Amino acid sequence: MDNKKVAIFPASGKLGGSLTRHTLKLLPAHDVVLISRYPSKIPDDYRNAGATIRAADYDSPKTLEDVFSQVNVLFLISYPTFQHEHRTKAHKYAIDSAHKNGVKHIFYSSLAFAGLGDQSVAHVMQAHLDTERYLAQLASKDPSFSYTSVREGLYSESFPIYTAFFNLKNPTNEILLPHNGHAPGLAWVKIDELGEASALLLAKFYAAPDRFADKNRVLLLSGPREWSLNETVQALGRVVGREVLIRQVSVDEYAAQKHVGSGLTINGNNLAKEWATVYDAIRSGEASIVTPLLKDLLGREPEDFETTIRGMT
Repeated sequence: MDNKKVAIFPASGKLGGSLTRHTLKLLPAHDVVLISRYPSKIPDDYRNAGATIRAADYDSPKTLEDVFSQVNVLFLISYPTFQHEHRTKAHKYAIDSAHKNGVKHIFYSSLAFAGLGDQSVAHVMQAHLDTERYLAQLASKDPSFSYTSVREGLYSESFPIYTAFFNLKNPTNEILLPHNGHAPGLAWVKIDELGEASALLLAKFYAAPDRFADKNRVLLLSGPREWSLNETVQALGRVVGREVLIRQVSVDEYAAQKHVGSGLTINGNNLAKEWATVYDAIRSGEASIVTPLLKDLLGREPEDFETTIRGMT
């Protein structure tokens, strides 16, 4: 294959930054295109090593029109919001632009709700499912195009959004959730290990695209075991040195908490009730699926939730 250029967009943020760092350890920098809303924030070391730096913004469609030119493979990091329609629209525009510019394979960073199925009750998962379906439709219409949806496990470091914004620096004894804390739970996973594993998948495709076995498939990168919300909160308690308990409340009471509403307000819209659908998804086991893929890719046991959290203090 003459064109082996690999692009990452956005090549910043938590997952994108990790993916970029690990990709540049695995691939020649001159074959890596890093696309960011703020190119100046990309480390000079990447540019000096030979990576191509380009500017684009999900919220400025004009910037996406030609930014994927001369790229063979794109790793598309999902738009950072859980507003369903806006997120889906942004993804579709980026995908269409990539396809128009000749991108032959898209890796897409999806989310670990729905397990390996195609249905979810979580509002946050709907744009991901829409995007996966759109990629599948595109691949079915164009045999020269393929995709891999990588359902990235629920970030250990994102525990606050699942625990009513529990603060390690200012802990409380009680967490009010619309959930009793019992299993099934969540297979927490460290962000940097997701970035590393995603880079390894990208490198596998780069090395042998014709032999890549995961074209037009959905993959799940989970943590090594399931943690119920009660176990999660107990671990947080051990880290902060006090007993912490969950008290189950109604969705209305959960959403009415000032710190919850503040944390879940996007563009002036309080989406706390929409976010609360994750507890229905957790309750039904959507987030509890454990696969060996992360361990197999890393070649080691992934870091457990409590170790990651202790590292955050």
